[in-house]
Amino acid sequence: MQMTLRKIRVLVGKPGLDGHDRGAKTVASALRDHGMEVIYTGLHQTPEAIAEIAAQEDVDVVGLSILSGAHMALFPRVRAELVKRGMGHVLLTGGGIIPQDDMQALESGGYAKLFGPGTPTEAIAKWIQGEMEKRWKAEGAQS
Repeated sequence: MQMTLRKIRVLVGKPGLDGHDRGAKTVASALRDHGMEVIYTGLHQTPEAIAEIAAQEDVDVVGLSILSGAHMALFPRVRAELVKRGMGHVLLTGGGIIPQDDMQALESGGYAKLFGPGTPTEAIAKWIQGEMEKRWKAEGAQS
């Protein structure tokens, strides 16, 4: 049940050379089932390309999926590219094979939440909806 006045726009990105996208496609499908508009970048995207697509599509959320182990190099670069394009406000999330210590480091570096293997897609969708509700309420209160 989505209570927003507009659809949440989510970009699901696959940075780097990771060639496994079944999980990303599963999450993208689940988010669509929860009423979100989802743009999927496809495999092998550069941080610059992901940020550029996010800017062109005016997304609310960028979710990255990675299984290659390059998350500590690629995730901060995606964030930096978003900031460079004036999109530092975008909700950043992601998931994949990321050790807990790295998750904490990335979360302290601007990623709101990272999800590990086996996280139910329902939990991811509900979390995004809740976070966007909070953000939109805060924006409304500031107006």
